[in-house]
Amino acid sequence: MKLALVHDWLKNISGAERVLIELHEIFPQAPIYTLFYDEPFVRQWLPSADIRASFLQKIPFITKLYPLFGWLMPTAIESFDLSEFDKVLSSSVSFSKGLVLKPSTKHICYCYSPSRSLWDRHADYVRDNALSWPALTYQHLLRLWDRAAADRVDQYVAISKAVQSRIKKYYRRDSIIIYPPVKKLGGTLNPKLELVMETNFYLIVSRLYKYKNIDIAIEAFNKLEYPLVIIGDGPDKERLKRLAGKNIIFLGEQDDSMLAEYYHACRAFIMPQEEDFGLTPIEAMSFGKPVVALRKGGALETIIENKTGEFFDDPIPEALADAVRRLNENYTNYNPEFIKSHASHFSADKFKEAIVQLIG
Repeated sequence: MKLALVHDWLKNISGAERVLIELHEIFPQAPIYTLFYDEPFVRQWLPSADIRASFLQKIPFITKLYPLFGWLMPTAIESFDLSEFDKVLSSSVSFSKGLVLKPSTKHICYCYSPSRSLWDRHADYVRDNALSWPALTYQHLLRLWDRAAADRVDQYVAISKAVQSRIKKYYRRDSIIIYPPVKKLGGTLNPKLELVMETNFYLIVSRLYKYKNIDIAIEAFNKLEYPLVIIGDGPDKERLKRLAGKNIIFLGEQDDSMLAEYYHACRAFIMPQEEDFGLTPIEAMSFGKPVVALRKGGALETIIENKTGEFFDDPIPEALADAVRRLNENYTNYNPEFIKSHASHFSADKFKEAIVQLIG
């Protein structure tokens, strides 16, 4: 059997890229096809991989200018010649599902979600681009392509029940669920860490985009006056920093070893956004830390209320603050060993076993 892996693009590390890295470790001989890639990223995270990019790689500064070339991406993904492969496993957020393969090649799509800006967040896109008819026309045409491309997949694999329901609703396709792998991060508490170590701080690890609801957490912690550490970067960073009180620190991106130390040292993990699955709260739970999460999306499948964390129902500061208070009232009831054991259900070993069985 000859296998190829396909991923939309390789430019920064997020949950989807961590899954791809795990897939590469399981199938090291399989080449990775991608629309374009960032060379420093590949050197750091996939140094031994056979990376094969589309014609988009030839565009100068493509890793920064790629939003301008979205209209070319369907053509680019369809341009790959994968006729030598028996099976193709695509790791798809947006475009990789659209491969055009010969009838004898089986296409398995590991789907993080049907493109959210095209489907369940379509109304948000329309509202933000209400005065731009070219943007709305592009959105409409891309949605037509996405729906047609979805029919080319032989087998869908969803990362959660939430994503499984979207695949059924928008693509009219059944799927199986294989949860993404969560690796146990190494590291122990370093007493020299220059943060609020004399107090029990709370932790957020997230890309800083508006839809991540980090502003809700900031408003809640401004009122609670509890220390909050935010790890991650993104276009919303400066606005969020202006909202934050003195009890909130922004640390930017951190490597895995340093991230492990913050997980180890924190009192609890905060996830104010809806995630399709959510790797970071499980990473926190692997250190025995409870999670405060919005009662939506993948959190419903990974967090056990009153045992591994607390939920809040509405994405507003008051609801999050109330959940933090409830967590603190019940904090002695949280068993770190039980939380760690629960996190182990989403291990890399379990993922590998399921994927190998799927590929055959």
